[in-house]
Amino acid sequence: MERMQQSRSSAISVFVAESSYLNCQLLETAFRRKHRGLHIVGSAVALQPTLALLEQRKPDIAVISAQLEGGPLDGYQLLIKLRSLQMITRSILLLDSRDRDLVVDAFRCGAQGVIFRDECIETLGRCIHAVHQGQVWANSENLRHLLDALCLSMPLKSQHGRVELLSRRQEEVVRLVAEGMTNRGVAAQLGLSEHTVRNYLFQIFDRLGVSTRVELVLYYLQNARGTRIAADD
Repeated sequence: MERMQQSRSSAISVFVAESSYLNCQLLETAFRRKHRGLHIVGSAVALQPTLALLEQRKPDIAVISAQLEGGPLDGYQLLIKLRSLQMITRSILLLDSRDRDLVVDAFRCGAQGVIFRDECIETLGRCIHAVHQGQVWANSENLRHLLDALCLSMPLKSQHGRVELLSRRQEEVVRLVAEGMTNRGVAAQLGLSEHTVRNYLFQIFDRLGVSTRVELVLYYLQNARGTRIAADD
């Protein structure tokens, strides 16, 4: 019994928000069969009960269907509410469609990953593990969608009077973040403390006019070949 409790405490805690109780049960059953490193801590089908349970149980990951019981966009509303509460729970949005706008809006609303319903449970498991490690889960097509949206609707602030140059060390941090590394991984790679890496990221965010790791990755993808580098700090 004690060994089982220790195993659960080391597993990634996952909450499922789906459009029906049947879908919740199917997803929970699939997780139990395929992924022992994941522990389902609850499920719900409506926006407000889901929000209340997430605040109460504080899972590591919330897998949220774009369509909940109340309507086809309730999942997006839930993402926005979670972001406003600044909860530690990281969110993955489950989409029925690969429509460009739905993907872009998922990340705009606060999702750290997007998964599609026709993908296998193993892919969802990898997505959960990646997002839990602080990475953003998006395939190359989704990243192209995000780049297009960023270029069209949100020009970089660095083009309007912000400092445009990064030091060589700051660019190394950006490159490793763009490769999907966590702050701990960047620190180990560069021989720095996590505190120093966080400070670098604060400086980089300010210089480039971005506010999230997703925006930073998009900036890197857009400017990697043409970025000018200042003298090393």
